[in-house]
Amino acid sequence: MFIEPLISEGKRGWIEVIAGCMFSGKTEELIRRLKRARIARQRVEIFKPAVDTRYDEEHIVSHDENLIRSTPVSHSSNILLLGTGCHVIGIDEVQFFDQGVVDIAQQLASSGTRVIVAGLDMDYSGKPFGPMPALLAVAEYVTKVHAICVQCGNIATHSYRLSGSTEQVLLGEKDQYEPRCRSCFVKKL
Repeated sequence: MFIEPLISEGKRGWIEVIAGCMFSGKTEELIRRLKRARIARQRVEIFKPAVDTRYDEEHIVSHDENLIRSTPVSHSSNILLLGTGCHVIGIDEVQFFDQGVVDIAQQLASSGTRVIVAGLDMDYSGKPFGPMPALLAVAEYVTKVHAICVQCGNIATHSYRLSGSTEQVLLGEKDQYEPRCRSCFVKKL
């Protein structure tokens, strides 16, 4: 699908990535940016993966229970269909989307849309997660947020899985994961 460029109207699009481990404030920062865009009377549409129903089916919700209405989608192509004509597109938990989300974000940005994505940069094993490495590479702006290691109090960059499950995708909260620094993460592997 081709999107009519907004560049002729003097608008320029770009991609912003908010990345980090679990409990680092990624969703909180995404919500903050999207609310500011709405205050500026910009047309905003927000998407989340349909598979993520941890807190709510139709809202993205931070661990601090801050929320904003979103549209759950099962495939990245739906973002392009539903997001056309918006000034700002927000995507939460982007690591759960297919690789096509990278091209979608680039198409939207090239058409004059500000695209803000938030997601885990690494999975539970410390490996790059889903489309995040490619999104980090093509983004104009990258914000890396950190949690606090529950073991030692240092800056946490890893999401340590408490269970023995080896599935890459295992939805969970504090019952399944905790933030850890590099040292404490490696010690427990």
